[in-house]
Amino acid sequence: MEKRIIPSSELIVNQDGSIFHLHLKPEQLADKIILCGDPDRVGMIANYFDSRECDVQNREFRTITGSYKGKRITVQSHGIGGDNIEIVASELDALANFDLEKRCVRDEFRQLTMVRIGTSGGLQPESPIGSYVASEKAIGFDGVIYFYSGTEKVRDLAYEKALTQQLDWKIEGLKPYVVSADAELLERIVGNDGRIIKGSTIACNGFYAPQGRKLRLPLADENLNKKIEDFRYEGYKITNFEMESSALSGIASLLGHKAMTVCCIIAGRQNLNMNTDYKGSIDDLIQLVLERI
Repeated sequence: MEKRIIPSSELIVNQDGSIFHLHLKPEQLADKIILCGDPDRVGMIANYFDSRECDVQNREFRTITGSYKGKRITVQSHGIGGDNIEIVASELDALANFDLEKRCVRDEFRQLTMVRIGTSGGLQPESPIGSYVASEKAIGFDGVIYFYSGTEKVRDLAYEKALTQQLDWKIEGLKPYVVSADAELLERIVGNDGRIIKGSTIACNGFYAPQGRKLRLPLADENLNKKIEDFRYEGYKITNFEMESSALSGIASLLGHKAMTVCCIIAGRQNLNMNTDYKGSIDDLIQLVLERI
């Protein structure tokens, strides 16, 4: 079968041979990738490396590839939101699985392992400030993966049905979706020492109203957060809010990669408290992920 040649307006390659947004070249990408929102956190993670190969930055996208205890790892920042995750996940896959010169898919598939380290707001007593939550289920309030075909293959449709029914869903034009983390990767990162718990994470398409924060504008559903906290389905409850896990799990699953999100809880949404000085907690989580990825 003749290979599809991707036009330059769709697979965008810079003049130096790097992918458009990340400014990264295929040889600079490791199979193991740690993702984070903040470009400054890339350096924080890479400080643990034994050696570095590259340090590349364009806009909010910073990449450092290096070695940690014999493991080659890329640390990649993605900024805030599912739209940014869509860019980063797509371009990382392109670096791994496209011949950028010939503009076509390579014959041999290269699987990536991606772990996003994030910060999050806790919604349950078992996810207080300072705890670590791995997103076994990522619930999308963002809509990103609906622009791709075949999403029913990677979505938990029964969970989605229970969710929309129990939440009495009122947000017009938006339907939540649910994607599971890669099972093997989830167990590896969580481990068996109890330091990381499993949970269901909502990824919102905004920080304020989509997460139930009310400033000057009223909310479309004033009771949504309470319904989210009360949700129960086959032993699952919704543990935390963030903004990227569903797009990452969804796109990675569609592409055949391993992916998951693990967050440090820095806000208690029930107790209305917030920890803005969370460097020590996130640093411990970084070391856990580096050891287990």
